[in-house]
Formats: sequence, structure tokens, C-alpha cells
Amino acid sequence: MDTPDPPLTGLPLFPLQSVLFPGGLLPLRIFEVRYLDMIGRAHKEGRPFGVVCLSEGSEVRRAPPAGSPPRGDGFAHEAFQPVGTLAHITELSRPQPGLMMIRCTGGQRFRLDRSEQLRHGLWVGDATALPDDTPLAVPDDLAVAARALQGLLRQIEAQAGSAAELPLQPPWRWDDCGWLANRWCELLPLETAQKHRLMALDSPLLRLELVVDELKRLGVDRQFGSGPG
Repeated sequence: MDTPDPPLTGLPLFPLQSVLFPGGLLPLRIFEVRYLDMIGRAHKEGRPFGVVCLSEGSEVRRAPPAGSPPRGDGFAHEAFQPVGTLAHITELSRPQPGLMMIRCTGGQRFRLDRSEQLRHGLWVGDATALPDDTPLAVPDDLAVAARALQGLLRQIEAQAGSAAELPLQPPWRWDDCGWLANRWCELLPLETAQKHRLMALDSPLLRLELVVDELKRLGVDRQFGSGPG
């Protein structure tokens, strides 16, 4: 019998106007004081932080609009979605004082049970880890998603001249519904709220079905889906 994942207590949170998917790549430029220390400690301790999608507010702290009621901290209101993704730091550099450049990989999804903003502006929360997508073979009627993604990556690689410049990196899991759906969600021009809804779905098959609907709506299936499977 599998042991349930322990709760994530005091998880540092990074609200972004984007969605991190499990297995995805996330480069970040860190310069706000509230995140420099958090990222430094997470990297030193080898611990992840939580990426959550903003529903109100912006990634960079700004003063509230004129005429809005005072909040006591001098900064505008922030709110974010309850489902997020753990970000594991794989690269960190400090090109100059007060600036970090990091590269992260998306890990397990989580659902926030509670969150609070500390006095210096950093958000922390207690969360419950969500199950990883169950590996599920891609049905024949959805296989166009794999062919189209392979075709798109061949075109990008030809233009970039290097596999290292691809927006996706191996290991490739062309016959896995969840992996394939997640990679398309990162590439398609979807509204952020729609990307979050897809990420939060527990069914990788449903996620891929919705992605294929978008591929057909945008004509991507016809443009890139005729190559070898």
C-alpha cells in the first residue's frame, strides 16, 4: 500500500502570471528582495518552492492605485489560484549583486490548504501534494498530438540550429497522455486562466482531449500533424 505524501508545511510561494506544469522548464530573473533570500535558501537546502498562478495583482510589487484603501504594507493586493506546482532549482547564477538567474523544473502539483503573506511580502503556505498523473498510453484518435509536437520541434530545431535551444527537453514521453498534454499546454497561445484549469485537471486523458480540441481549432494538427508517429 502506498504511503501518502506528507503535507507541505511552510512552503515558500512564488506567484506568477504564468503556469508551471509538471516536467516543464521555468527560467526566472530574481531581483525583488522578498525572493532573493527565499531562492538562495531553497537552492542551498535543495528544497523546492511553490509556483502559483496569479488571479489578481502582478509579479512585481507595486504601490496600490490612487484612492484605494490602505493595506498597511504599502503594496497592491495579490491573489492566486489554490493549485500550484513545486519548482526544483536546477541552475542558479548571480551575474551581479541583487540579481539571480535561475532555471527550474516543474515537479509535483499541490493544493493550498492555507496561505499567508509575511511582513516583508513573501507568501508561504501549507499544502497537500496531489497525485502524479497516472501513466496512460495515448489513444489512436489523439495520436495527432504527438505527431504535431514532433513536427513543431523539428521546425524549431531547424530554425534554432541546436537542440539545446528547444523549449522542451528530453526525456521524451510521446506515448504518455499527461506528458504530451502538459508540453502542448506550455506552447499553445492559451489564456493563463485556461492553462491553469488544464494543469489542475486530475485526468491526463481529459487534459489531452481538450488540448487536441485546441490543436484542431487552431489548425496546428493540419500544419504539423502529418509527420511520422
